[in-house]
Amino acid sequence: MKAEDICQLVLRLCKAQGVSDTVVSVAQAQGSMVRFSNNEVTVVDELMDTTVGIYVNDHGRRAGTSTADLSRRSLEAAARKVVETARKGPASTSYAPLPQGPFTYDPRLLDSSPVASAPKELVGMARQAIDSAVREGADRVAGSLTADNGKITLQTSAGAFGVMHKSGLEVSLRAFCGDSSGHSMSVSGNKEGFDPAKAGEEAGRLAKLSLSPAAGESGTYDAVLGPMVFADLVNQIGRSASAFMVEAGLSFLGGKIGQKVGADILSVSDDPTLEGSYGSTPFDAEGLPSRNNRIIDAGVLRTYLHNSSTAARAATASTANAGLVAPRAFNLVVGEGQKGLEEMISTVDRGIYVTNNWYLRYQNYSTGDFSTIPRDAMFLIEKGQLSKPIKELRISDNLLRIFGAVSALTKERRWVHWWEVETPTLAPSALVTGMRFTKSR
Repeated sequence: MKAEDICQLVLRLCKAQGVSDTVVSVAQAQGSMVRFSNNEVTVVDELMDTTVGIYVNDHGRRAGTSTADLSRRSLEAAARKVVETARKGPASTSYAPLPQGPFTYDPRLLDSSPVASAPKELVGMARQAIDSAVREGADRVAGSLTADNGKITLQTSAGAFGVMHKSGLEVSLRAFCGDSSGHSMSVSGNKEGFDPAKAGEEAGRLAKLSLSPAAGESGTYDAVLGPMVFADLVNQIGRSASAFMVEAGLSFLGGKIGQKVGADILSVSDDPTLEGSYGSTPFDAEGLPSRNNRIIDAGVLRTYLHNSSTAARAATASTANAGLVAPRAFNLVVGEGQKGLEEMISTVDRGIYVTNNWYLRYQNYSTGDFSTIPRDAMFLIEKGQLSKPIKELRISDNLLRIFGAVSALTKERRWVHWWEVETPTLAPSALVTGMRFTKSR
């Protein structure tokens, strides 16, 4: 059964049961993954999968389900079950109907060119990353490279209909040199923006530079945060700007619209309209055309991210960021700065350069108190120079304080997306004054 036929069938089934609002999406995925370790490709997996998502909102009673069984019998059973589940649930006090279509979508975002997914070509890309890291001095290299070519068909009972072809390439790798390591990645919505060799080169260089790290000392330092680290922190802005998180009391941005939440040089947008980017999309999960939303402008919080339901409760309009339950960011973009990385480091008398971090955890969601562990290459900065590699430190600080203490950003930015950075983010390196480091145990 074609995706369009599945959408129409499920919509008819739900309408026949008297449901006020239905969204049906059919996600068809075709992809490949190459895994490598000890400088050799170890696994090549291919994936083909189709999933049907069904969401109903019956005058404020909501439910959703998904199925990979595309038979008519299975789809009929799923439609009955999701309506039954919705009607057994509590009614929302602020029912908002789906946005009324039809809509016109940006043609640039509807039909991205497929990326290469043949195993032989992907293995060749993985070898580029491995060989580049080894040339820079790495002993061992491990990581993964993925290629995705997907099609999403979405139709709603309110007249929205869209078909999007979406592609992407991503490599994430760690290079090891003795007792040190370096991590890098490359991600793009097309082949032109993808550079596995450069990612391998950076990982290998960082691994070699950070040989024999010494235990760092806890304290307050000016910190230069590489793009992978700063992207992780900016992801927390995207997460906390979701109106759902604000309503739940799980956002350090709650109650701060129109207030300063960052330094004057910090601006952050959610822009899914950037052609060729990994997180681009022509429409959100309710079928609204996507748009660029400035979340933070010159340090001031301008908006939360809304779907129709959260917007109704806030007496505002949707920002086209559905998430049928929780609005979400698609493509975070940090405004560029004025400095180069070396120039930024040269301004630091005593500080720390952090290239990567793992496991960001909150101590308090509503205040932004958190900690995270620097991993891979990390260096002490003394008198404007990288002096020695260090280890065994944890960043223990507050996100609002950090964003307010951003004193410089680099002009060069890079796209970051990997398992620590869920929302693709175009991030510079950042200089943060007075960042708190504690001992990692």
